[in-house]
Amino acid sequence: MTMWVFGYGSLLWNPGFDVADMCLGTLRGYARSFCMSSIHHRGSVEKPGLVLALDAVDGALCRGMAMRVADGREDDTLAYLRERELISSAYLEKMLSVQLDTGTEITAVTYVIDPAHVQYCGALPLEEQAQIIAHAVGDRGPNTEYLFNTASHLTEIGLHDPDLDWLAQRVRQLTA
Repeated sequence: MTMWVFGYGSLLWNPGFDVADMCLGTLRGYARSFCMSSIHHRGSVEKPGLVLALDAVDGALCRGMAMRVADGREDDTLAYLRERELISSAYLEKMLSVQLDTGTEITAVTYVIDPAHVQYCGALPLEEQAQIIAHAVGDRGPNTEYLFNTASHLTEIGLHDPDLDWLAQRVRQLTA
């Protein structure tokens, strides 16, 4: 059975699984935002960082990359993604409809934020996000690296995210 994964953050530059095919696509009803406090990968319990999540927002669209998992690797990929993405249960695993730029509609494994989870921190002002990201470090490295890699990969694949562009510029100023 064909398995697709929708990437909107670190999966864009570090999928961690065998990708057989990729296509830009649009997910309706969700917005990409730094709305999840990171206490593992990009921050700590003492000094949380921020990571991207998909926040349910009426009328929102999130542009990202749909990645088709290599045939025969579906079970391994799902196990890997669950270990990686569900580390603190702040994400919910959903099967959501994604409209590919080719016109095809697919169903993709997608990780969205649980707004009832303690790590949810939606609607933080951009300046506050920049201050947090500039100083947090987790077991996968500095929060700045996560921001810069994601922003640059979005640009590389032709997706414009004004908030991430602003954050990357501001965090570079703060860390200069």
